[in-house]
Amino acid sequence: MSSQTVGFVGLGIMGEPMAKNVLDAGYPVVAHNRSDGPVDRLADAGATPASSPAEVARESDVVITVLPDTPVVESVVLGEGEHDGADDPVVDGVDEGSTVVDMSTISPVATERIAEELEAAGADFLDAPISGGEEGAVEATLSIMVGGDESTFAAAEALFEVMGETVTHCGPTGAGQVTKAANQIIVGSTLQAVSEALLFAKRAGADLEAVLDAVSGGAAGCWALDARAPRVIEGNFDPGFFAAYQYKDLRIATRAGEEYGAPMPATSVVHEQYKAMETMGYGRDDHSAVIKVLEAMAGEEARVEE
Repeated sequence: MSSQTVGFVGLGIMGEPMAKNVLDAGYPVVAHNRSDGPVDRLADAGATPASSPAEVARESDVVITVLPDTPVVESVVLGEGEHDGADDPVVDGVDEGSTVVDMSTISPVATERIAEELEAAGADFLDAPISGGEEGAVEATLSIMVGGDESTFAAAEALFEVMGETVTHCGPTGAGQVTKAANQIIVGSTLQAVSEALLFAKRAGADLEAVLDAVSGGAAGCWALDARAPRVIEGNFDPGFFAAYQYKDLRIATRAGEEYGAPMPATSVVHEQYKAMETMGYGRDDHSAVIKVLEAMAGEEARVEE
């Protein structure tokens, strides 16, 4: 068993299986979540429940946050805003020697400010957003993109390897979030392209399964075709990664693009498609369900026959 205690704040679709993998690897785990269910399940497996983010920090050597968006991270970590956690945030429980690792996907600009606040309180900080969806979290095959001090990264690398298959130190604080934004630009744009291709093939009367077999083995081959397109044509949109989160991530990317002066014409269009998903009520579907926006426009679904 490791002597390093790891705290988790945020036990959603990604955080709970990540915490379970850390627990199974022999680390003592302290857990907090705004709803009790995930905490109870982890407690049954041997974790220690905590009543607040600050208590997690007080009882842990490393605090990992896996939270929905920038305002929630600011609230839970720094006590800002009105979200859960603002009254007893992580920063109130850290001390010299603590390490806080934010594995959420948030603004790179906000990340730099959060790091400064935590470092002023004596804690080290890493931003380490993740990619791989629920499957990757469960199977410990996530891609983890880390920003921060090299020595802090080196001390946490073994812990990251319990949760992920590809662990990359991307540069200084904020570099992990910049890398994740780039990842989400590619993922969202690829899912949009796959959606357009599938609907085009359906409207043209082609065999969708044959089309997928043909294009997956050529230059178009990609994760979206392999992991999502077969589910799409069967009408399976159970979430591995919520469309609402993809929308949020693209919003972060486009805003950061404005901040850094990077043109994003294609990303801006895809961002609007995911915004349409939200307004149409598909935000809790898998992000591959962006095809539903196109299907509504075309009046036809790209599905295989039963």
